[in-house]
Amino acid sequence: MSWGTELWDQFDNLEKHTQWGIDILEKYIKFVKERTEIELSYAKQLRNLSKKYQPKKNSKEEEEYKYTACKAFLSTLNEMSDYAGQHEVISENMTSQITVDLARYVQELKQERKSNFHDGRKAQQHIETCWKQLESSKRRFERDCKEADRAQQYFEKMDADINVTKADVEKARQQAQIRHQMAEDSKADYSSILQKFNHEQHEYYHTHIPSIFRKIQEMEERRIVRMGQSMKTYAEVDRQVIPIIGKCLDEIVKAAEAIDQKNDSQLVVEAYKSGFEPPGDIEFEDYTQPMKRTVSNNSLSNSRGEGKPELKLAGKAKGKLWPFIKKNKLMSLLTSPHQPPPPPPASASPSAVPNGPQSPKQPKEPLSHRFNEFMISKPKIHCFRSLKRGGSTPEDFSNLPPEQRRKKLQQKVDDLNKEIHKEMDQRDAITKMKDVYLKNPQMGDPASLDHKLAEAAQNIEKLRFEAQKFEAWLAEVEGRLQARGEQARRQSGMYDGQPPPTGHTCAQDRESPDGSYTEEQSQESQVKVLATDFDDEFDDEEPLPAIGTCKALYTFEGQNEGTISVAEGETLYVIEEDRGDGWTRIRRGEDEEGYVPTSYVEVCLDRNAKGAKTYI
Repeated sequence: MSWGTELWDQFDNLEKHTQWGIDILEKYIKFVKERTEIELSYAKQLRNLSKKYQPKKNSKEEEEYKYTACKAFLSTLNEMSDYAGQHEVISENMTSQITVDLARYVQELKQERKSNFHDGRKAQQHIETCWKQLESSKRRFERDCKEADRAQQYFEKMDADINVTKADVEKARQQAQIRHQMAEDSKADYSSILQKFNHEQHEYYHTHIPSIFRKIQEMEERRIVRMGQSMKTYAEVDRQVIPIIGKCLDEIVKAAEAIDQKNDSQLVVEAYKSGFEPPGDIEFEDYTQPMKRTVSNNSLSNSRGEGKPELKLAGKAKGKLWPFIKKNKLMSLLTSPHQPPPPPPASASPSAVPNGPQSPKQPKEPLSHRFNEFMISKPKIHCFRSLKRGGSTPEDFSNLPPEQRRKKLQQKVDDLNKEIHKEMDQRDAITKMKDVYLKNPQMGDPASLDHKLAEAAQNIEKLRFEAQKFEAWLAEVEGRLQARGEQARRQSGMYDGQPPPTGHTCAQDRESPDGSYTEEQSQESQVKVLATDFDDEFDDEEPLPAIGTCKALYTFEGQNEGTISVAEGETLYVIEEDRGDGWTRIRRGEDEEGYVPTSYVEVCLDRNAKGAKTYI
């Protein structure tokens, strides 16, 4: 099947068809080009999406990615970035292997098509010229034959007429011969041109046109093959990245399978564990008596008229006994703040308040020592309100619970050690450079590095000092946590072997959320006295009048002698102002009174009341 033989007379249609083929190829090139643009845009959007959800450096969000689920999500984001890179590869390969190549081929195809059809038109014009020559010689031959025939008829007519002279007859005969010769010449010319035209026509339809159409056919078939190869390349470009994309997807699946819910739960414990021990049991309070004297953790009360020892009296005070305060209220335990409020200074214990009642003496360590221990076990926070509003974080992380503080200190120590190693490496490098300068003075002056060595040594010393400081804090926190754990185990073993408390016995000791401790003494070491002795001395003192009211801003666990527990939002009576020692004396109802830190309450004094003073 050849276009030259089958389509010898379809020159114009072949011209239109080949132009349509080039248009189709250009359309396919445009399609691939738009596909590459889509791939680039998709890759860019994937990268932006991955970047958008990447954790920000040195932020709290970055710390959250220690959980396995978050790590899997981060791995997904990284793999999506690689996934986007494969789409960029698709775009680059399609551009270089298809778009650019086909665009160059289209230009060559257009030139070849133009040349082939130019040759076809040239052959067509040549055969048309031969045809015109044939027609011209044919018309001339026809005209000469007609004129020769007329000349012959005129001669015969003149020859038959007797009236015509001989000269006229001879002239007509010569004219007829001339016309006859011209007709013979035109006939010979027409015959020659006709043979030539037939030869040219045969060459045109059997040689030139088939050759030109064969070239056009080959050109069109090459275009079709090239388009098919481009489509195959189009698919191969996609297929080449499928293994890498599959690896990306496999890594996402692998990261998802690596999610460990138990490990994440343990990380939550490590992140938020405070290190405090849970509170113990709430003591039973008997309201059947008309009035119950409040006691601290370190004393027990006996019911009047009963022989059961329920009051643990530490000793007699000078003059009058201290009015003990009830503690361990359920509301106080439930509403205790996460951040412990600042304790009063050791020198400002309620027993040291001027003109105030003296607290009973203890056979164990003094109250000031207890306050000192409290101050050491829980760092000072001078302004709780400023901390709550987002004040600066202390250097020793004393605002954090023990376990969290230990972790922060450990992280700080590790960071300082890394900086020390970095400075030491830098110092070693400078030392080596100085040695090189000493061996080769032309390379540099060794003395120019002395100030850098001194600066490096100073930085190392400073960092070591900082590391020692934080290591000391860390050792202190770790020792305290270990001591608390041992104390909790001892208390747990002690309570397992004792019957549950009944009546007015004091509740078991425990560590409060504010970091202070209460101690428990065995019943054998308790000083047992009758309640009647206590009541007789207590009744001698008249209650102080109220000079105003106060509202508790925070929950306070009054676990020391002379203090009273208050719950946040509770309203009480003020019976003695703060005298500069940081304590305010308050009363609840008619029978409970004691001291609370002034910073824990909002005081509203009645200036007309007796005993109210104005401090400037």
